Amino acid sequence: MGQSKSSPDQRLVEYTVDRVVDETNTDTKILVLSRHDGQSDSFPIWIGAAEGHAIKLALDTTLTPRPMSHDLIKSFMEHLNVTVRRIVIGDVKNSTYYASVYLENNGVERLVDARPSDAVSLALRTRAPLYITDDVLTRRNTANLESWLAKQEQKSSSTQQEVQET
Repeated sequence: MGQSKSSPDQRLVEYTVDRVVDETNTDTKILVLSRHDGQSDSFPIWIGAAEGHAIKLALDTTLTPRPMSHDLIKSFMEHLNVTVRRIVIGDVKNSTYYASVYLENNGVERLVDARPSDAVSLALRTRAPLYITDDVLTRRNTANLESWLAKQEQKSSSTQQEVQET
């Protein structure tokens, strides 16, 4: 854990979790973020199935019989009087996104490196805001994204219907 080094001139855009989509060709999920201000802009992140499940549980505010990992982390933080101030997806290298969790305790802010899926899971559970830097937004490739996501959701729902009908 290090001290916060966020650049004051780095513009952040707030996003929210829109949905988690099944990737029909692999055992992965697609976390789809959308702009908080309502502008039409989707930001997909490919994540593992377990991570997608954890995010879906948080989105649906599903209570589990025993605490999941992110619930346990939240409990530790509450007992130690640590709050999540914000999540920032601030870098992308070789098609991999990097996130930071900004924590505050006793007036001191620190940041912790995290996978975006873990950071988002924690943000949902602590109701912390989620931001993406302008730099990351300009470096992504989202050509034809909306039509591709729509096709994925159609495939996913038709596969689920076929399974339910048999």
